[in-house]
Amino acid sequence: MTDAAADGTTESTTPRRLPVTDVSLVVLIGTSGAGKSTFARRHFLSTQVVSSDFCRGLVADDENDQSASAEAFDLLHYIVGKRLAAGRLTVVDATNVQPEARRQLVRIAREHDVLPIAIVLDVPPGVCAERNRSRPDRQLPAHVIPRQNRELRRSLRGLEREGFRKVHILRGEAEVASAEIELEKRYNDLRHLTGPFDIVGDIHGCRSELETLLTRLGYTLTRDEQGRPVDAAHPAGRTAVFVGDLVDRGPDTPGVLRLVMGMVAAGHAICVPGNHENKLGRSMDGKKVTVSHGLQESLDQLAGESEEFRTEVRAFMRGLVSHYVLDGGALVVCHAGLPERYHGRNSGRVRSHALYGETTGETDEYGLPVRYPWAEEYRGRALVVYGHTPVPTASFVNNTICLDTGCVFGGSLTALRYPERELVSVEAEREWYAPVRPMITDAPGSREGRPLDLADVAGRRIVETGLHGRVAVREENAAAALEVMSRFALDPRLLAYLPPTMAPSPTSRRDGYLEHPEEAFLAYRADGVRHLVCEEKHMGSRAVLLVARDGAALERRFGVAGPGAIWTRTGRAFLHDDGLTAAVLDRVREAAERAGLFGELGTDWLLLDAELMPWSLKAVELLRRQYAAVGAAAGAALPEVLSALERAAGRGLDLADLTARQRQRSADATAFTEAYRRYCWPTEGLSGIRLAPFQLLAAEGANLAVRPHDVHLAWIDRLVAADADGADATEGKEPVLHRTGRILVDTEDEASTAAATAWWEELTGAGGEGMVVKPLASLVRTSRGEGRPGGLVQPGVKVRGREYLRIIYGPDYTEYLDRLRQRSLGHKRSLALREYALGLEALDRLAAGEPLWRVHEPVFAVLALESEPVDPRL
Repeated sequence: MTDAAADGTTESTTPRRLPVTDVSLVVLIGTSGAGKSTFARRHFLSTQVVSSDFCRGLVADDENDQSASAEAFDLLHYIVGKRLAAGRLTVVDATNVQPEARRQLVRIAREHDVLPIAIVLDVPPGVCAERNRSRPDRQLPAHVIPRQNRELRRSLRGLEREGFRKVHILRGEAEVASAEIELEKRYNDLRHLTGPFDIVGDIHGCRSELETLLTRLGYTLTRDEQGRPVDAAHPAGRTAVFVGDLVDRGPDTPGVLRLVMGMVAAGHAICVPGNHENKLGRSMDGKKVTVSHGLQESLDQLAGESEEFRTEVRAFMRGLVSHYVLDGGALVVCHAGLPERYHGRNSGRVRSHALYGETTGETDEYGLPVRYPWAEEYRGRALVVYGHTPVPTASFVNNTICLDTGCVFGGSLTALRYPERELVSVEAEREWYAPVRPMITDAPGSREGRPLDLADVAGRRIVETGLHGRVAVREENAAAALEVMSRFALDPRLLAYLPPTMAPSPTSRRDGYLEHPEEAFLAYRADGVRHLVCEEKHMGSRAVLLVARDGAALERRFGVAGPGAIWTRTGRAFLHDDGLTAAVLDRVREAAERAGLFGELGTDWLLLDAELMPWSLKAVELLRRQYAAVGAAAGAALPEVLSALERAAGRGLDLADLTARQRQRSADATAFTEAYRRYCWPTEGLSGIRLAPFQLLAAEGANLAVRPHDVHLAWIDRLVAADADGADATEGKEPVLHRTGRILVDTEDEASTAAATAWWEELTGAGGEGMVVKPLASLVRTSRGEGRPGGLVQPGVKVRGREYLRIIYGPDYTEYLDRLRQRSLGHKRSLALREYALGLEALDRLAAGEPLWRVHEPVFAVLALESEPVDPRL
């Protein structure tokens, strides 16, 4: 407690400096007339002060209406709570001489994890009474000031016990007048430090691995006369940040402490405490603690050190701050993770969470507490870097990352370069301490520390996407997707992406057409998209390819060895012949290597979107049972019908109209048969197979799908040319990769749109399926005005040819165009946008190195949305 004069009779003229934490609750305490409002106006912003008189005026239109006090204080407490929740310095201007009034304010401060600070204005009762008499709007009964003064006197010595972390008592008018407020930064506020940083995970006494890691990070070690490392500095001025758990379990806790303490003392590092430092420090201070989880090893090792060193260790651990806010608030470092509401706050609850985390109250099969998955719910702006719970591989989850990769358990010691977001690891020299719970199990996702869980996908789900907000998945759709995923889909570790459905262009009103490029161009122009690319739509099936550069590439990145995989829009293996799958992947790998794409993109794997031809390669049963059956039935029945009509006409019956209609049906059936047969041709091994890639989706650390389409097509052309070169160089080898034809369009240039329309007519006239029209820039939003982003623009619309649509709508669909033009496209377009956003979200998470369950969440959602009831012909 700060106290100037014990008896209250001597007034000091020396200026009093009152330290006040920059985010705290300041409670002014004093009798009516002590000058609290004047003091508040002089030292604080008007917006920082919450006055009981003002609140009384708000609820009663009269600041002196004492009958409204209860409602006024309800309002005051509400405003105080809202300001503290927002992290604002807040000053309460009220008498606050009664313990109950202060108790409620201390409770609010604790609820919001800020420090309550008391400033007492202890002004003589006579002065207060005179001031009140001079105010015509406030005439108090004679007994009020003496009563308030007695309550104040009783309160003075108990304020700290009530929970106030700082108490400033100003005695007399002169001391109140000379007081100066000094705003102090919170101990955890290091926002002025912007890095760059190297944040190091849990070390647990592994001094040798720490030396290796620091050296790999570029630090130069300094050793004492005994050869022990006592400091490390980076030539580029980088700062090391340690997330705690320096001690216990490992072989050299003193060596780790000596090095880290030296770096901190020299200004080359900062450090937060872990739960193990907390426990070791209490043990060294003589507190009673349970000796477990490697504590005994630390105590035994420190027993061999000097008393001077042990004293330094105790002082170091006592001075550690629970967490730090760095880089203007963009980075938070703590030991066990910290929800956003605790960032920069000060309380025992915050410190406990920062050191120990939060548990569900359950224990797992190994008897260890089940950690509450706070990171899965985190949506904060700051990157939270922490440790505490060992994971096999560090990965980002919702702008958080755990760097405890179990070095002491035989795993690795990991550091995060910030702001680069690069991970640097060194393998443990050995298993120093046997873990109670295995680091890795056989469950998919286990190596990232969080296996796939049925609860992640069952029931109604909401998936957060960066481009389209929250996307809902209905429970019944999730159930259908789970059936497919669990019974038919590929290994989920490989299933990093599912392509979205594609909406057709707006319905055409042209005579004889259901779809035409004109409507697609006009629709994009209305969305503000000027530059488009029209790509040839191939006669095949959508295929996603994951291609490995070498045999171990996928094992390193995805945990599954092999050349890669090819899958359909529903996540099933495209080809049931593993040898043929490997052969196709090998051709793509060779082409990518020859084209230099692996090196250019800095990756040893590629994810591609493509069409695999012929259509019969995947849909042979569909062709036989549905399309071929229709064609065969029409071919068998209609000639007989026409023959019968001709015989009847020969007998003089007037059947001209009926005969004409049947001749048209026969022509339509022939056209239908010719249309689907174009999508079928024989294959043997690789012979006859054609793969037409049109987009590189992802590579190591990069979501490529958001790059402009002309960039993608240039990559694809290089792949196709490289495959052709490889075929030319080998006798009897035929190309597999197929070029995607394209034409660029300017929607504001009639000649450009006319040329694209003519190209489409040429494609479809030759039996082609049609084309896909896409914004050249790939990812485009509509504008809502004043530069604000709007909704997503369709990533592509398909414009199919007249003859191809016979396969979709039936041989004689042109007879019913008026009815078909009533088709509703709204749901299909909405579905396409949602699936597109989910697909890009999956690629973003994959590029960011997030764990499998995070990548799998939007992938599963795409599959679930495919169960929504939409006309499959659209």
